[in-house]
Amino acid sequence: MIKYYTKACNFYYGNDARKLIKKKLAFSLCGNKRIAFDKIQIFERKKNRIKSRTIGIKKIKYLKISIRNKVNHDIEKITSKRKNFLKNIDFLKPSIMGILNLTPDSFSDGGKFSNHKDAKQHIIKMINSGADIIDIGGESTRPGSKTVFKKAEWNRIKKIVKSFKKNYKKVILSVDTRKSDVMINAIKYGADLINDVSGFKYESDSLSKLKSYNISKVLHHMQGTPNTMQKNPKYNNVLLDIYDFFETNLKKFDNKKIIIDPGIGFGKSLKHNLTLISGISLFHSLGYPILIGTSRKRFISQIAGIYDTKERIGGTLASILYLLSQGVQIFRVHKVSEVKQGILVFNKILDNFKH
Repeated sequence: MIKYYTKACNFYYGNDARKLIKKKLAFSLCGNKRIAFDKIQIFERKKNRIKSRTIGIKKIKYLKISIRNKVNHDIEKITSKRKNFLKNIDFLKPSIMGILNLTPDSFSDGGKFSNHKDAKQHIIKMINSGADIIDIGGESTRPGSKTVFKKAEWNRIKKIVKSFKKNYKKVILSVDTRKSDVMINAIKYGADLINDVSGFKYESDSLSKLKSYNISKVLHHMQGTPNTMQKNPKYNNVLLDIYDFFETNLKKFDNKKIIIDPGIGFGKSLKHNLTLISGISLFHSLGYPILIGTSRKRFISQIAGIYDTKERIGGTLASILYLLSQGVQIFRVHKVSEVKQGILVFNKILDNFKH
């Protein structure tokens, strides 16, 4: 059996994009008329044999009918505007998810915000710096990390979660957890989004327990567990394998309030991460908003070598701006102000882009 995949490519921006869309020479990306594309890459997969070709959108009508139907179906999803199911979040604009690790052992800021006062000050700083979402976690999922008992995890985050919506009504509260009891506790105190790095697989009944709550979710990809994920991860084709993972698992969700995250650094080598980042526009054909977390990730140090830094702001921002040019909607970051500044400047440049 042959399977086909469609990836938007050859992008235009700003006024160029609007003109081409108006003349029907290009399609808008995710309903965003500031980004357009006039070519697609078609992947053909038969077992483990993969071929690809790139064609202009005007040549789609000349494809064999079986391929053409699949491509047209994918393009409908690629071009459709994403529904704004998170209050005050517009998926036509990039959003920043600020990270708050209330853990003693997170890979870059473990213990830094464990004090309640420090955590609150950091939330305020991130919001004032441009964060649209605050992602709160009480368990480290860095490579090699150990599981935290659910009671201990909830105790780490409960004060902040309980008071969050009283203080920051317009900001999205995301809770980063693999445990359904922690999810449900957080939902009862107003959490808007559940971000489970296990893809809701850590507990087999997580999704069934959440059915009575109309909660938005992040479907995240991870190979293995945090303790094992970086021990020689392997894929037949990382881009298409993760696409297949999303396609299969999206069917398990009772609502369509879903954001997808391919999980940079979660069971991926340097080559896997770079392949995912460079080919990220493939995932638009699933029809959901995309969240990416490259902030301070190890792949940056693997590339930078002796030029690595603790904050890895340069590598983080470089990856985010590329992903922004590919239509990614949400960025999970540690340093909000620097990323916000970078996005504002980059978007202004794209608005004046001339092909």
